[in-house]
Amino acid sequence: MRFMILVKANPASESGQMPTEQELTEMGRFNEELVKAGVLLAGEGLHPSSRGARVRFSGSERTVVEGPFGATSELLAGFWLLQLKSRDEAVEWVKRIPFHEGEVEIRQVFEADDFAESDPSGELRAAERRLREQAAAGA
Repeated sequence: MRFMILVKANPASESGQMPTEQELTEMGRFNEELVKAGVLLAGEGLHPSSRGARVRFSGSERTVVEGPFGATSELLAGFWLLQLKSRDEAVEWVKRIPFHEGEVEIRQVFEADDFAESDPSGELRAAERRLREQAAAGA
């Protein structure tokens, strides 16, 4: 199972404040543990929303909204994508993140097989697997 670990933004991350050397060192150690355990698929910090954009969809209309965005508590500052056996294992890893304050959300990522009921022939899931294989191969 894959789990997306979503790091919520805070006023410091939204202002563009960079982590201290100590915070980077602690995070580096944690990321190294994830790699050694073979569970880290990806993980990155995000620039503040002032450097981002949103696209709103309404029928065929597309509207671009430039950042920054309000409600800091609803924004993201980073993420990890982990391959784990269970949600409980995800919780255990998250409890080890070297944060002193903040909030992290854990969400399981849908897998192709989760859509079996919507794809009884399996053709759409097979096509999805082929696309993932091509993407992983750099095609």
